[in-house]
Amino acid sequence: MPVTLNPYLNFQDDAREALEFYHSVFGGELRMSTFAEFGAAQDPAENDLIMHGQIDGANGVTLMAADTPKHLDFSGHSGFSVSLSGDDDATLRGYWEKLGDGAQIVEPLEVAPWGDAFGMLVDRFGVAWAVNITGAAA
Repeated sequence: MPVTLNPYLNFQDDAREALEFYHSVFGGELRMSTFAEFGAAQDPAENDLIMHGQIDGANGVTLMAADTPKHLDFSGHSGFSVSLSGDDDATLRGYWEKLGDGAQIVEPLEVAPWGDAFGMLVDRFGVAWAVNITGAAA
């Protein structure tokens, strides 16, 4: 079996909403399991929170996420960005547009000095994304 490297995002009480949003962006199959399903909630108020969620989307996209239980520290989403790159202009621009709903645009998706289209945004859940379209036209 090959090794897979994919983002695993942590949230505080809104992983379900985030996963449903990302599923609308990337399509594919969405699976979610709650803390209650695994008998893993230390606080009954956390029963319906997401212990593990996974999207297996089109184009090889795999994204995982979970809620952070209250007894663990949640440090937010800082110090990294999730990168989408490739040469499929239409697909990557489609992801950009959907991720941009409610987002803060840090760098518009435009042709960069290196010749690719590049943009950065922070989505409505506070996750930073970078999109690079190889050799994209202006």
